[in-house]
This record gives sequence, C-alpha cells and structure tokens, in this order.
Amino acid sequence: MISAAGERRFQVLADAQAVATEAANHLIARTEAQIRPAICLTGGSGPKALYALLGSPSWRSRIPWDRVHWFIGDERFVSAGDPLNNMAMAKSIFLDACAPPENIHPVPTDAPDPDQAARLYEHELQTFYGAHRLDASKPLFDLVLMGLGPDGHTASLFPGDKALDEAERWVVGVDHAHVEPFVPRVTLTLPALDSSREMLFLVTGDAKRDILSKITSGADLPGARAHSNGVTTWLTDAAAAGRTA
Repeated sequence: MISAAGERRFQVLADAQAVATEAANHLIARTEAQIRPAICLTGGSGPKALYALLGSPSWRSRIPWDRVHWFIGDERFVSAGDPLNNMAMAKSIFLDACAPPENIHPVPTDAPDPDQAARLYEHELQTFYGAHRLDASKPLFDLVLMGLGPDGHTASLFPGDKALDEAERWVVGVDHAHVEPFVPRVTLTLPALDSSREMLFLVTGDAKRDILSKITSGADLPGARAHSNGVTTWLTDAAAAGRTA
C-alpha cells in the first residue's frame, strides 16, 4: 500500500526481502534512465539484503556497471579495511565483484581527521558534479539510499547536531556519534543528500516500529527532515509498520 504524507510516499511490503527487491527495482530504473548515473549508498545492516541482491547472478546483468558511479552517504572514520567501514561492506558484498574500481568513490578515511576527510570528499563530489554549488535543476545523485536509526538519525545526521543545519558545505565531519559504534563520522549534509532524483529509505524490523511511528506522526527528527528535491519514497516492511503481513 502506498500513502502520501506531505512530500513523502510510504510503501509497506511483506518483509525485509520484499523491501530489498523493491529497492533493487528502483535502483535499476534510475541507472537505466541516465548516461552517467550516480548512486549514493547507505551503511549499517539495513541495506545488506539489497546489496546481496544487486550482486547476485539474476540481478547484476541488469545494471550498466561501466556507467554507474557509487558514492556513500556517510562513513565511520575508520580505516578502509575496518569491519565498521560502510563502503568496505558494500564493496565486499557486491561492488568489488561488479563495479569498475574507478567508479567506486569511498570517503578517504586515511585523512588526518574527519573534517579533512569531509573536505576531500566534498571536492570529489564537486569534481564529479562539475560545479561548486548545487543547482536544483541538476541533481547530484540519481538515487540516494537512506536508513533510519533508533533515535531518528539518518546518514550520520543526529538529533540536535549542528550538522543538521549546515546549508553551505556538502560534507562535514562529525566528532561524536550518538549511537553505537561510537566512532567519529563523515556525513553528507542535507543539501547534498536532498540533491537527488529520488531518496529511498529502507526501514525494516520490529525494532524500527517506534521510531517510524514518530516519523509518520510528524516528529522533527533528522529522518523526517531529509527529503529529495524529486521523489522521496519510504520502503518499510509490515513489522516496522506495525501491521500483520
């Protein structure tokens, strides 16, 4: 079922695998529509089923790997080989086996500190985009994948953090995470994440029921403040939505 909530569309599916399948269809449709598609991935456990699907034999042939560029919405400030590294997770599940290395754009966590890593990544995004200012008529990303934390955070934009109000920079360092793992982060800001043809939230499981209810009730949380300049779609399963499948 799809319902409207302001600028957001909510689709409730049977289970987490159904969410992954629907997300894969959205992603593939976006890559087919552009000459040089840009996809912004998300970390954590939420997208693992989706990433496994994209790398599977029955799905990988549907993606124009030579044309698609892969970015990450936020990163833990740990080494590229650390198990906590978000892009390393995506690479191990599907990118390394499918995508040309030059099309994968990780956050440079070998920088001296999160803020310098953020500035380097911002420069990489601006080089790819071809400008230093975002134009509402020219989205930075074709699709942005997003998750929702138990406190309502999305990417590494936490409730009450000053990064939520950043209007100029595309990427910032976050010194203190509000949830585990308690490591510094690098995150895209709302203006950069919103510069997309579609923003796709993936929210599954009983543990997300309370926070999703707050979002749909209009609570002022980071997950509610993030929305694409184009289409914002929330894919949830019956468990997160508090419904019987």
